[in-house]
Amino acid sequence: MSAQDASTLDGSRSRRGGSDFAALARRINAEGLLDRRPGYYVARFTLVAAAYAAAWAALAVLGDTWWTLVVAVVLGVAFAQVALVAHDLAHRQVFRTRKPSEIAGRIVGNVGIGMSYGWWMDKHTRHHANPNHEELDPDVAPDILVWSERQAENAGGLARFFGRRQAFLFFPLLTLEGFNLHVSSVRATLNPATKRRHLELALLLVHFAGYLGALFLVLSPAKAIVFLLLNQAVFGVYLGCTFAPNHKGMPTLTAEDELDYLRKQVLTSRNVRGGPMMDVALGGLNYQIEHHLFPSMPTPNLRRAKPIVEQYCADVGVTYQETGLVESYRIALRHMHDVGEPLRA
Repeated sequence: MSAQDASTLDGSRSRRGGSDFAALARRINAEGLLDRRPGYYVARFTLVAAAYAAAWAALAVLGDTWWTLVVAVVLGVAFAQVALVAHDLAHRQVFRTRKPSEIAGRIVGNVGIGMSYGWWMDKHTRHHANPNHEELDPDVAPDILVWSERQAENAGGLARFFGRRQAFLFFPLLTLEGFNLHVSSVRATLNPATKRRHLELALLLVHFAGYLGALFLVLSPAKAIVFLLLNQAVFGVYLGCTFAPNHKGMPTLTAEDELDYLRKQVLTSRNVRGGPMMDVALGGLNYQIEHHLFPSMPTPNLRRAKPIVEQYCADVGVTYQETGLVESYRIALRHMHDVGEPLRA
């Protein structure tokens, strides 16, 4: 953690009352920003489903040609947009209750893109409960990358090898993220502790059978393999570029950091500036601060909540971070380079 980050957290520890968030929540509720937006989601689901179906149709129409690699790229983007829809379903932004959210989530996640809805829900729920917490947030758990100097000092194996140059390796490694999601999903269904794991696995197998069957039915083996590699690489990079700006390079927390809900969510998150196109590209996650404070808020309401949250943070003295997309990547990569210093010493 940098000296500036430590100063920010130290200055926030003196105000840990839950009343700060309660006052903001009352304002947000009064504005109706937690109300469901069915019209928006019908339109969004229709457009994403149309793009997804059109990509598969284009593959069938083009047939066994290298031009289908263009389709692989388009389908990778469509996969990422489907994943963002699954994200909203998991947060109950679409439906108020659990059952329809789970049914739709498993169809979209497991069948649509080969990602276990149950596995992702467990992982993402723990992230939201303790964002950027080194012991509790699975998104900053040391694996082959490290997210703090403390993790770097204790790193071994692959983390020690990759961590030395992790800022340079970050984007290349994202090309493997799609495969990582699939492998992690299958592994989760083999764990007896996973809820409804047999259903989850069956739906994953439907996806894999349909996906691989379509590729090898339409394309020659060589083209099918190249299509698969390119498609999954685009999918992984898109997802990584969507989630990386939100928390990477922001303060990481430990058990010593006793922050209230408002500060825990705001001080570890970063918004990304941009207009409607940015909202579409990042699925609303460019309003990461508002999303973390109110996870069930429908995506189209996040833009309206932003000025309210930003002003409130200024009123109570909580730092509200926002930057451009390219700058957010620069900050994240600089942070990754800096925390890897102990591994280069």
